[in-house]
Amino acid sequence: MALNKLALIRYKTIDQCLRLRHRKWTLEDLMEKVSDALYEFEGIKNGISKRTIQGDIQLMRSNKLGYNAPIVVLQRKFYTYEDPHYSISNSPISVGDMQKMKEAVEVLKHVSGFSSFDELSDIVARLEDSIHTKKDNAPSIIQMENNNLLKGLSFINPLHQAIREKTPLLISYQSFKAKQQQDLVFSPYLLKEYRNRWFLIGHHKKNEGLMTLALDRINSVEEMGKNSYQEYNGVDFERYFSDTIGVTKSHKDRGHRVILLVNAKNAPYVTTKPIHSSQQILGKKEDGSILIRLDVVLNFELEREILGFGESVKVLSPKSLQTRIKQRLGAAIQRYTQESVDRILD
Repeated sequence: MALNKLALIRYKTIDQCLRLRHRKWTLEDLMEKVSDALYEFEGIKNGISKRTIQGDIQLMRSNKLGYNAPIVVLQRKFYTYEDPHYSISNSPISVGDMQKMKEAVEVLKHVSGFSSFDELSDIVARLEDSIHTKKDNAPSIIQMENNNLLKGLSFINPLHQAIREKTPLLISYQSFKAKQQQDLVFSPYLLKEYRNRWFLIGHHKKNEGLMTLALDRINSVEEMGKNSYQEYNGVDFERYFSDTIGVTKSHKDRGHRVILLVNAKNAPYVTTKPIHSSQQILGKKEDGSILIRLDVVLNFELEREILGFGESVKVLSPKSLQTRIKQRLGAAIQRYTQESVDRILD
């Protein structure tokens, strides 16, 4: 049951009254105190009805909010707590709320590397223990894609902190193409995930524009003096990747109109799960195939996405992308042919 602000003020005010054992509280007394609190905190002058207060007491007594407040009536007139030590502020979280929190933490935990999520898991464990609802061997009902063997996840938290605090970094980095690692003086701006792999976008002191680093190619990270941090106002990072599949993009790249022909078998899949947020269906042919349009940067990730459909998708435009896909498919065919020849020779 969702709580609104006014209801919480009423419950807390009733709770404060009933905790004061030296005084006897009638229904009218509680109405007066609640009305005063509503005026003090919210400026409400209309007061409160007897029916509302009675409903609040019934709700506090119930388990709907997890309170189970031991409210009793003495001499058929005076309200008090049967347990002199009770307060709704001491009431543990309900079992239902605990289960919701556990499920939320399971969703968050798939983003490995953020220490705050580990702390949240610890908080939930302590709350769980406080109400004795721990269930042994309870099966997980949510499974998220994750790759615990992926390198570089330990850098997520320090990089996240460096971005927030605008701290420049000395990063030892070795790309797949480089034979040796290089040390980069780097101002970090953004952490981005793509297909369960993490990337850092920022500015390298010796380069113009932006640079993207894969976290699994980072060897070490050290903080530097904040005076060497370089602010970057060239792009709006909320929109920077809006025309991009993946993370491969320079500040000069712009989206192109890409037209794809998707065969009938894969048309429903592409329709219900668009390749990109810019996807538009331009038309449907008699055989069930569809024409779609994407407005995206021409990069490696786009090519890999298209190649992943195999024979199901054909690039119609732009010509440069069509040529590139044909070349890569041709190279793949040649590789299979060569492997067949190698097996024969062996």
